[in-house]
Formats: sequence, C-alpha cells, structure tokens
Amino acid sequence: MRIPIEGMMDIQSSKPRVVIIGAGFGGLWAARTLARAPVDVLVIDRNNYHTFLALLYQVAAAELDAEDIAYPVRSVFWKMPNVDFLLAHARSIDAQNQTVETDGGIIPYDYLIIATGSVTSTFGVPGVEENAYFLKTLEEAVALKNHIICCFEAASREPDPDKKRALLTFVIVGGGATGVEYSGALAELISGPLVRDYPGIDFHDVRILLLEAAPQLVGPMPDNLRDYTAAQLRKMGVDVRLKTAVAQVTPERALLQNGEAIATNTVVWTAGVRGEALAADSGIAVERDGRVSVRDTLQIGNDERIYVIGDLASIQEDTRVLPMVAQVAIQSGVRAAQNILRQLAGQSPKPFRYADRGSMIAIGRKAAGVAIGKKTFKGFFAWVLWLVIHLANLIGFRNRIMVLTNWAWDYLLYERAVRYVFPSNMPSGSKACSCAPEEK
Repeated sequence: MRIPIEGMMDIQSSKPRVVIIGAGFGGLWAARTLARAPVDVLVIDRNNYHTFLALLYQVAAAELDAEDIAYPVRSVFWKMPNVDFLLAHARSIDAQNQTVETDGGIIPYDYLIIATGSVTSTFGVPGVEENAYFLKTLEEAVALKNHIICCFEAASREPDPDKKRALLTFVIVGGGATGVEYSGALAELISGPLVRDYPGIDFHDVRILLLEAAPQLVGPMPDNLRDYTAAQLRKMGVDVRLKTAVAQVTPERALLQNGEAIATNTVVWTAGVRGEALAADSGIAVERDGRVSVRDTLQIGNDERIYVIGDLASIQEDTRVLPMVAQVAIQSGVRAAQNILRQLAGQSPKPFRYADRGSMIAIGRKAAGVAIGKKTFKGFFAWVLWLVIHLANLIGFRNRIMVLTNWAWDYLLYERAVRYVFPSNMPSGSKACSCAPEEK
C-alpha cells in the first residue's frame, strides 16, 4: 500500500479498501480487528500518536509527563502488513463518490469507519471559549499544568492580597469523572509538592471549587459512590457546590447564575462534550449534541458502507443512549470491523450489544470508587483496582513502566516529578520568563 501521491491515495491492490478516521480507542481496535483480513486498511488522524485520555488529568496535575500517555500510531501497526497510517486532517466526506477530503488529498474508500470522537461543549455560555481552560487533548493538559504553576509563581511575588487570592482560586466546572478526578489530583498537588515549593505563600488563601449544575456528582455512578466521592473531595479541601451553574466566564472571574461572582484567573471547563464536527460538516444527520444516530449495526441510516463508532455515535440500547467511554469505543470499533468482514463475505451485519464492564473513578491517594454490576467498592481496594486496570490498558511497555514509576514516586515521596513549565512559549534568548504572558 502506498501513501498519497499528488494528493490522491494510490493503492496497487485489488482488495477492498477500508478507511478509518480517528486513531483513538475505537479506531485502533477496529484496525486491529481488520489486521491480516483480506482488506487494505488506512487509518487517518491529525496526530501521529494515540492518547490514553483516562489519564489526561494527571498530565494537567503534574503527575505524569505528556509522553507517558501517548504512543506512536505507526508503532501500533508494525506487525499489521495490511494496515497503513496517514497523518492528515479529514475535512469532509463525500458519501456519493465514496471519498474523504483531507489536507493531504482525496482518499477513496470502499468502507468507512468514522471514529473522530468528541470535543468540549461550552453549551453557549458566554466567555468560556475565550477564557476557560479545557482538558480534552494533550496540548490542553500541558497548557493547564503550565498555567497552574505560573499562578503560584505570580502569587509568590504579588503584593496585592485580592489579586493574590484570585491567582490562588481554581474553579473547576463539571462534576463528571474528569472534573472530579482533576479536582482531587489538583488538591493533592497543592497540598503536597507546592506547599514545599512556595513557603512564602499562605495556603489558607488557596481555594479549589468544583461546580456541578446537577444535584449530584458523577451521575452515572451508584448513590453510595456519589456520596463517597463528594465526601472525599470535601475532606481534601475542595469546595463542592451542587446545583450551581455558571452564567459567564471573564478573564478575572466566574459569574454564577445565582448572581455570585468568584474572582479567579483559572476556570477549568469539564462540563460536557459533543460529537466532533466532521459528520455534521459532511452532511451526515446529527443530533443536538453533534452525535450521529446509528442503526443497531453501527451503520448510518442511508449508507451501508459508513459506520460511526465511539463518542461520535449515539447508540441506543434498550432505554438509554450508551455513554461516551472507552469501552463503548473499543467494543463498537471491533463490531464495526467484524460487520465489514461479514458484508464482504455476503452476510448481514450483526447488531452491536454493549457488554458493560463497570465504571470507576479515582478521587485521590488511596481513594476511588468502582461499580461492577450491582457491586460497588470504595477506598483503598478500589484505588488499587483502578491503578491495575488503567496500567493494563495503557499501550506500550515503556509507557506502563514510566507511569508506574511516577505513581510509585508520588505515592512514596508525595512528589510530582513534572512540576516545570515546559514547553515554554518564550523563544531562545528571550528576556522574559516562561510564565510571562504572550505578546498580542
């Protein structure tokens, strides 16, 4: 298989061509399922690495390095001779002509799997897009980590008490898994390493607020784990506020719908996600949240050659729509690939059935909640279970070793190894420090 020449994909093969857009969990597992099958597979992604999103918040909390949770996509396909990769941004899909337009040219397909995932949703709240920090990509996680460190650097030399308190006030919006896990990780970063790093700061001025518009945190979890999560966060010093919605975000404050204004330089928005825009931009029908409503076989309604999987797919099962979690992406990716092979064999695609393997959330050191079926676990045992499962699901032996080493270092020494502002926006030879604001 050869990569595009003069903008066109030129494959000297009579085999059916399967194009997968997206190298997340769904896309990778679909490609793995098609490995060594009588098809040629091309995976397209704008990044040449796979990100283990479940640990992204630990990058933003200076617990892991960005490289620890990223793995080169091409390395995944080393032993899959019929799978290739193209580093490109997929712009649109022409279903009639069975092509994908990318910034690297036009890519034809016989079957297409769309696995582009989800993006942050601001729900139209004014100022969020311009002033909040997000936690959906590696770049955003690194930028947030740098910002947190720079807030403490600025506070250590700020003479104005009001400005200092604003620098040391961190507002996290969204009480789902990401918001809860980042709140706990940030609290431990501040109460451990940063207390030692900044002896001149009065840490009574530091505040972490977790705002959730719903009546409870982590809605999909059982009631006892919701209560446990809120209690643990409050025990760690997080100000948990339920039934609290944000009306506007400015560079200096978060305005709540109840009229309160919180002076802060840091709003972390984890309140929601929506389907990535490729499907909608290509004329594929989407729901209000940008997700594509698919058949039970994961095909779109009017085209049997296009499958949508993972976060982008709105998969109805019984009375619920399946959540945007890794296991749904993995299992739907496998089923979509299997269904393509069935179509090639002249058989009908099989319906997708999700096997729920439970849910889990880490709140902090030795504190986690796990729900498997009707059984729930919390505390130290749940935390160890969380560690083992996440370590096992990481791609790459090196990544597992690096993550395990950093976790052990943090657990034994209360030390975060990556408390540096890097990469810096300052050019070599600059007379400004790495925490200086960018010039407009």
